[in-house]
Amino acid sequence: MAELRHATAAAAATRASSSPAKRDAESSASSSPFVASSSPRGGGGGDGKDGAPRSSAPLHQKYHLPSPVRSLLALEDPRLPSASASYRILVAVVACLVVAAFVSAPSVWSRINAPYLCRKDGIRLHCPRVNERESLWENPHAAAASWKPCAERRNLVPENETSGYIFIHAEGGLNQQRIAICNAVAIAKIMNATLILPVLKQDQIWKDQTKFEDIFDVDYFINYLKDDVRTVRDIPEWFTEKDELFTSIKRTVKNIPKYASAQFYIDNVLPRIKEKKIMSIKPFVDRLGYDNVPMEINRLRCRVNYHALKFLPEIEEMADTLATRMRNRTGNVNPYMALHLRFEKGMVGLSFCDFAGTREEKAMMADYRQKQWPRRYKNGSHLWPLALEKRKEGRCPLEPGEIGIILRAMGYTKETQIYVASGQVYGGSNRMAPLRNMFPNLVTKEDLASKEEIEHFKKHVTSLAALDFLVCLKSDVFVMTHGGNFAKLIIGFRRYMGRHRLKSIKPDKGLMSKFFGDPYMPWATFVDDVMITHQTRTGLPESTFPHYDLWENPLTPCMCRA
Repeated sequence: MAELRHATAAAAATRASSSPAKRDAESSASSSPFVASSSPRGGGGGDGKDGAPRSSAPLHQKYHLPSPVRSLLALEDPRLPSASASYRILVAVVACLVVAAFVSAPSVWSRINAPYLCRKDGIRLHCPRVNERESLWENPHAAAASWKPCAERRNLVPENETSGYIFIHAEGGLNQQRIAICNAVAIAKIMNATLILPVLKQDQIWKDQTKFEDIFDVDYFINYLKDDVRTVRDIPEWFTEKDELFTSIKRTVKNIPKYASAQFYIDNVLPRIKEKKIMSIKPFVDRLGYDNVPMEINRLRCRVNYHALKFLPEIEEMADTLATRMRNRTGNVNPYMALHLRFEKGMVGLSFCDFAGTREEKAMMADYRQKQWPRRYKNGSHLWPLALEKRKEGRCPLEPGEIGIILRAMGYTKETQIYVASGQVYGGSNRMAPLRNMFPNLVTKEDLASKEEIEHFKKHVTSLAALDFLVCLKSDVFVMTHGGNFAKLIIGFRRYMGRHRLKSIKPDKGLMSKFFGDPYMPWATFVDDVMITHQTRTGLPESTFPHYDLWENPLTPCMCRA
């Protein structure tokens, strides 16, 4: 009987071990990666260090994984009600993630491939980060590779008939005259009028009687713009009242507001041109806006500035010669910096800022200001607080010594070759001494050219200004010390022509005045602050903002994505 009971128990055990449920459980346990290994160690099969049997509990029992995760990892029987609900939740979450990824993929891709563009936030400029080592001479390659010039594209259809003739005097220095010429072409197009070649008016400060043909290539100018506007060299012969232009009220349109819109010219100037056939416009400084004219008109202004207005061949050739000599001053090919130093007597006086100097110098400057600008000077008592306020706001030109300190803080060494574009510096050699001590390799066009070479260009002051313009344009780094048409045209040119790969440094004069006024700031701190401040003030592309200056920032109307 004992043997029979033993045989019966053995058979039952055999049947239990071979049941399907038992085999599935064993198979699941053995195939799961989360079941503890029971490999033998030493002589004991599956024993621990102390001989006790190791636990083979699954990972979800050890760490209490959430139900949806257990279901996903096949740690829980999917036939259970709790597992079924977990699966539904998990599938819904995964589906949401897939949809979100699908929707956001185009946006992410466009951001990755977006052109390099800095963004203005008040007075601050934020630029994308790049993984390139900073250079003293070049901006990141990403900044130059995203945009290209496209002002040559013409979408304006020329009209067959003209509404009349307009005539302007381009006033001021060379660069102000250049802007006036661009604006004259633009309003001629707006009113479908014929443009009489502008006259470069003699300026009271420059006292120069240069004609258009003494600086610019007239034939190239007329031929290049023939599909945009009609331009004639002189007043038509049939017009016999030439003396009345700019003198007679009947023939002159006055009181045009600054930055007038295109519609203003159509409503107020065009009817008079149709009536009189020939009209002059006076004054004409900044008499056309930027964001209140059609985009194609702004593109036309860029076309005139960057393509149609070419200097005479002899000016271009002499500028190339000067630039080549600058790059070979050390015997090897070296980069060079162009410094636009605005510290002439007229600029210092007009700024009404206070500068370092002796009592005699300050008294002489006060007399000069009272004589030149009596209404602004008054009795002079209000000028000192006004000068302090202007300096804090960054509206005062930098002195030669101040710009020298800034450049040294940026890392430029005394071996740097610097071309100085400037008039007669107020204070002479004494004022220039600090800058020259820091950078002894300062040269001007008079130093680079022989007397015979430069004598030809001294006939016209604007010819000398044109040489400075072109040498600065070709430089590896351009540095400005004060605002003005010269500096903003150079920066705009370098941006448009793709030369913003090379730096155009625009110092933060307001912040620099604060640093200069702190006697306790150590040099290392000053260097760090200068570097951080000017990381984004090196001529990188900027987004266009309301009331923007087209000449310094031609990006939106005149440039396209590369």
